[in-house]
Formats: sequence, structure tokens, C-alpha cells
Amino acid sequence: MESIGQNFGLTAEDWTALALTFRLCLYTTIILMIFATPLAWWLANGRSLSRTAVQAVVALPLVLPPTVLGFYLLIALGPRGIIGGTMETLGLQHFAFTFEGILIGSVIYSMPFAVQPLEHAFSNLGKRPVEVAASLGAGAMDRLFSVIIPMARRGFVVAITLTFAHTMGEFGVVLMVGGNIPGVTHVLSTTIYGYTESMQYAAAGRLSLLLLIGAFVVLFLVYWLNRSFEMARP
Repeated sequence: MESIGQNFGLTAEDWTALALTFRLCLYTTIILMIFATPLAWWLANGRSLSRTAVQAVVALPLVLPPTVLGFYLLIALGPRGIIGGTMETLGLQHFAFTFEGILIGSVIYSMPFAVQPLEHAFSNLGKRPVEVAASLGAGAMDRLFSVIIPMARRGFVVAITLTFAHTMGEFGVVLMVGGNIPGVTHVLSTTIYGYTESMQYAAAGRLSLLLLIGAFVVLFLVYWLNRSFEMARP
């Protein structure tokens, strides 16, 4: 790994940050796909006033500065917060400045990038295909995997790729909740910040280029898959 890192101009610490970033992106995406799918289905098919309130809450990370969200999460997850304080009372470690803490922050901050594409896909899908499948005896899980996911696959592709890419570039929330602890919360974005702060611009430039290429590849994949789905339509 060190020889590969030298070929790319990356240090062992950079590779550790890269691996931690990938793990954060992967876990965030998996968790959000599990929780965002039923939430997006309810939002797409609900008609109550509470639906509008939930939509507003889900979209908050789009307009709130990351430091604001990170501050409140730090207070809640820290030793004196509701969540962190309760955990310490139970003899457990609080989540502030831990990988679990930045994972919670990433899940909340990337929520709209998972929920909104799925909600849009479910709205276009409508209830009719699911109702037909139910009338034919398909159970809830059968309807999900044989009807909803295949017919809304475009929304799932967009949600997965955008969630992964957005998490990859997160900075404010991660820094506020997790700090910049090597091997624990030291992801690519905070590594770039550390290099820039210490005026190591060449090292910061290499990692920035890596993130730029990664973001381009993800977005290219989204547009390419969307075009493929459009061409595959009868």
C-alpha cells in the first residue's frame, strides 16, 4: 500500500483518510436506502398536513449551513446532550468525536439527497402497479422487490449515487461533530483542510484533484444511467 501511495503522491495517512471516507460513504448510503425508501413512499402517497412538515424537515440540510447542523448534533451527541448524556448514564461512550458520530451527522445531512429522488420516482410510479400486484396476491416485500424497486430503479440509482457523492465531500458537519482525529474522523475533506491550514498546498491539491475526479465520475454515472433508462423505455 505504501508503494502504491508513493506512486500517487499519497502518504499512509492519506490512504487511511481515503479508506475512512469510503467506509463513511458506504455506511451512510446503505443506512439511508433502508430508511429513506419507506419514508419517501409515505411522502409520495400521503396527503396529511404532517407530510408537508416532514418534507420541510427532510429538506432542512439543503438550506442550513453545515456548521449549524453540526453544532446542534455536537450538543446532542456530546456528554452533556440528550443522547450523549443518556449513553454516559448507561455506562456507554457518547458519540461526539467518534466515527459513529460523523456517521449520524452524514446520514442526517445527506437525507434529502436520498429521500427526494425516491419521492419523485414513487410519485411518477403511482399506486396502480402496487395495487394490481396486491390484488394478485403479492405480499409487501414481494411488491417492494418485484414491482416498486424495478419500476423506480432510476430514482434508486440517482439517490444512491448522489448520497454517496455528497457524503464524500462533506466537511462542515464532519468537522463539527467529529473533529479531525487521525484514523477515527480524519476523512478526505478534513485532511485537505489540514494540509491547507499548514500551507501544504501540493498535498492538498492532490487530494482535491482526487475528490474532483471522484465527483465527476459519480455524476457522469448518474447521467449515463439516466440516458440508458430513457433509451430503454418502450
